[in-house]
Amino acid sequence: MAAETVVITGAGVRSAFGPGEQRLLDGVFAGRHAFAPVTRFDTSRSRGNVAALYDDGRGQPGQAQVLAECARTALDTAGIRDVSALPVLIGTKGDFQGVHTFWRDTVTGDRPDPAATAQSLAGHVVEELATTLGLGRPRTAFTNACVAAADALAHACRLVRTGRAEAVLCGGAYLVDPEVFAKFDQARALSSDGRVRPFAKGRSGLLLGDGAAVFVVESARRACERGARPLAVVSGWALTNDAHHVVHPHPQGAGLAAAAEAALRMAGADPASVDYVNAHGTGTPLNDPAETKALYRVFGERARTVPVSSTKSMTGHALEAAGALEAVICLLALREGIVPPTAGFTEPDPECDLDCVPEGPRHLDVRRVLSLNAAFGGVNSALVLERP
Repeated sequence: MAAETVVITGAGVRSAFGPGEQRLLDGVFAGRHAFAPVTRFDTSRSRGNVAALYDDGRGQPGQAQVLAECARTALDTAGIRDVSALPVLIGTKGDFQGVHTFWRDTVTGDRPDPAATAQSLAGHVVEELATTLGLGRPRTAFTNACVAAADALAHACRLVRTGRAEAVLCGGAYLVDPEVFAKFDQARALSSDGRVRPFAKGRSGLLLGDGAAVFVVESARRACERGARPLAVVSGWALTNDAHHVVHPHPQGAGLAAAAEAALRMAGADPASVDYVNAHGTGTPLNDPAETKALYRVFGERARTVPVSSTKSMTGHALEAAGALEAVICLLALREGIVPPTAGFTEPDPECDLDCVPEGPRHLDVRRVLSLNAAFGGVNSALVLERP
């Protein structure tokens, strides 16, 4: 059987700028950041108090609730009504409340409630989403940190490409919570000046951000039969592991480069044909030079001139949802013909000799994009998206 061409026919998104693509366009593609003091929870005992949050007055939202909102938009965009056979693959670590309750009860000597703890598990979030919408199976949670949503999207595409599914609902979600905020704060990974400055000299760390995005991926053949309009072709994807260090990236970017090269091979694309790279770009001292070296491995000297931006400089790092949120940004770049900037860029760093689009959004005929993500444990992902 010939491999199916995979297309995205629906997408729904919520970022720190709010729900929907237009909010993302008005924020990220205008070079605005969404960072502000955290009011969702108490940060009085933390070193930092800044994140990119969307506050709609409902307090700490649940991931399943936000995913359902995004999924409905994706399904409506794709024109799919019968979802009973639709598999669902989601990148998520689960919700924090049950874990918080478990440790509070443990510290106070109370007996933790297993049911409350179970409701916060990643698998439960996906099950709740699937039950709410009446989705089919499999119902799978991807929990491998900052590549989780990209992995979910890649595996969904693999199911479609190999004919194991005609359509799949996939994506990811992370909403800034006190548990993870405290961990990054205690690890001193958060930016010390309340801004994220990817690839710039003097960068001091990342900042967290809300993010959720859901896609409908299906075969181009099925989309054509339904009369659905593809938003993008997912022509290549790859997943690798550095096997180098539990948290540090490979200093030469070996695994990330291998993922990018494999994704481009699957797409049948020469690196010279890539118009834009959405970088992982965390703004940390170790990640950015390693990612720069990875890009030089892939593009050679063209790495100096291919537009590369880190949109985490505006959305914050959405962790398990990063790959999905940034895939939506790539869809918008393809559709609008605009490359988003890297905000917060000040003084160039000789170790990160890239065209980081620091001056603001750039109008460009964007036909093919490469989206990169990396995570603790040395895992890497690469996606190639093309204009249909």
